Amino acid sequence: MDYRQKYLNFFASKGHAILPSASLIPENDPTTLFTGSGMQPMVPFLLGQKHPQGTRLADSQKCFRTGDIEEVGDNRHTTFFEMLGNWSLGDYFKQEQISWMWEFLTSEIGLDPQNLYFTCFRGNEELGIPRDTEAAELWQKLFAEKNIDAAIADFPETKGMQGGRIFYYSEKKNWWSRSGVPGNMPVGEPGGPDTEMFYDFGADRGLHENSDWAAEPCHVNCDCGRFVEIGNNVFMQYVKTENGFEQLPQKNVDFGGGLERLALAASNNPDIFQTDLFKELRESIEQLSGKKYGERSEETYAFRVVMDHMRAATFLICDGAIPSNKDQGYFTRRVIRRAVRMGHKLGIAQNFADSVSRAVIAAYAHAYPELKTNEEKIVADFVKEENKFRATLEKGLKVFEKQMEEIQSDVSRMTGQWLFDFYQNFGFPFELIIEELKTRGIKLTEDQISKMSGDFSSVFEEHKNLSRAGAEQKFKGGLGDHSDISVRYHTATHLLHATLKKVLGDHVQQKGSNITPERMRFDFSHTEKMTPEQIAEVERLINAAVVRDYPVSFEEMTVAAAQEKNAIGLFGDKYGEQVKVYTVGDPAQIAAADPTAPTYSREICGGPHVEHTGTMGTFKILKEEAVSAGVRRIKAVLE
Repeated sequence: MDYRQKYLNFFASKGHAILPSASLIPENDPTTLFTGSGMQPMVPFLLGQKHPQGTRLADSQKCFRTGDIEEVGDNRHTTFFEMLGNWSLGDYFKQEQISWMWEFLTSEIGLDPQNLYFTCFRGNEELGIPRDTEAAELWQKLFAEKNIDAAIADFPETKGMQGGRIFYYSEKKNWWSRSGVPGNMPVGEPGGPDTEMFYDFGADRGLHENSDWAAEPCHVNCDCGRFVEIGNNVFMQYVKTENGFEQLPQKNVDFGGGLERLALAASNNPDIFQTDLFKELRESIEQLSGKKYGERSEETYAFRVVMDHMRAATFLICDGAIPSNKDQGYFTRRVIRRAVRMGHKLGIAQNFADSVSRAVIAAYAHAYPELKTNEEKIVADFVKEENKFRATLEKGLKVFEKQMEEIQSDVSRMTGQWLFDFYQNFGFPFELIIEELKTRGIKLTEDQISKMSGDFSSVFEEHKNLSRAGAEQKFKGGLGDHSDISVRYHTATHLLHATLKKVLGDHVQQKGSNITPERMRFDFSHTEKMTPEQIAEVERLINAAVVRDYPVSFEEMTVAAAQEKNAIGLFGDKYGEQVKVYTVGDPAQIAAADPTAPTYSREICGGPHVEHTGTMGTFKILKEEAVSAGVRRIKAVLE
């Protein structure tokens, strides 16, 4: 069953505009490497910006979480997932949202109400925020209509289930704001309670008793595996003031529910990798390995890692995260190499990136046609990375085994220099080295690594910093830095994009960007190194536009109208029906005044931008370099 389409059709019937998924690589957001939640692209609109598609919105958003890489291997964690979402921007509120979610879960996808449990916000008396009795009582009423007596319980963390079906939890579990819990919120920030939805796989399966949580009382948030969260409804209804918390004049709803988790519940099987979403991928790996998923427990872990990581890498490459040693590409390389290693453990000696990535594309192309459009490039990047790693994999493992024999599991005999050489010579990501050690009974702590002689401790520190930059365990805002300098850089990316097209040719397309208060970085499609003359011409045209102090304006229009106006955009299925088009300068005035005048920009974008270019500062290119085949990178500053 296509649960994604069922969800979108359901909310379309409730008057929602259906939005396409944003890219896995956020636009101009230096706070995170990846889109890690369905809410992330929507935060500006939840905080007051008008959305061109209206006040009722829904989508299925692609997400990637680096923090879950090491969790993959159990029955429910994945790095890549789709987040189903719906939003009310000052339109409907709790009554409608809760009743619609109940209808969708019980009627549309047929979940048994006996297996559903819900959590609500307990309240904080000290801060003057009441408990969310409205949400709890709405759920209770819906249960009653199914002749189910749903008791409301409190403090489940210490007392267990208490015979309850609806539970109150503290702000650590059931509150949302950009700054986290209410006590951390600054004056003026909005936030609100949430109510989460859980599916129960049943106490009779023994999932709690066989978990790391067995010593604690079981409750819906204990993460033992018996209960799986399938959705979270956020009700943004408060604002922090000097006098405490007050009701917002415009109340918003944000729902996020994992597509994979919903499919898991609908199948009533706690193993996410046995759902139909993984069918083609699972069968492809079974055919390559000659093994059946689930037959041997010692092979199940490897199967799961290969399935998750190959699926994730396919989507990452499609959205521009080409395998590399930097930024997003680092994580693409990391998951591909870990998948190849686990495939090796399954006995897959031959290259398999080609067939497995094509299986992913075949399974998802109907929902994400860009996968099919870019299929050959995705497969080529995949195969190139696999070939690079396989060339050293077997040799590296033999060297590793020899070293293990020499140290005889004595960590004190292991040098950081040897680990560094292994990392450098054989291309094993840091985590893969640690994982190989762990399978041989050697567990290295951070303290042990930091005290090792040699260069490995510095590599370890670099890895930790990169992992922190990419980890989105729980999204807290994602607006990025909207300071004055960052807004100026954002406008500069528009002028740079248009100017590169003018100087290098219309083939130039933006492939990514990153903005910090110190500099801007812009990736674009181009096969040759820019000449000094081309770099100087780009700087001249942009700075001429700054000197002329062009106005910056935007209009809301249809995608077709944007195309007619020659606005820069990727078009296809990337946008909804209505878009914002920002124009820097007046093209008619520029052309009339001087045919050789600086470039103007017209581009689809959500903003924000400066009001006129004279406030931007002098544009200077610091560096122009290759990123990957056919992609160049410019680093620049505004002085």
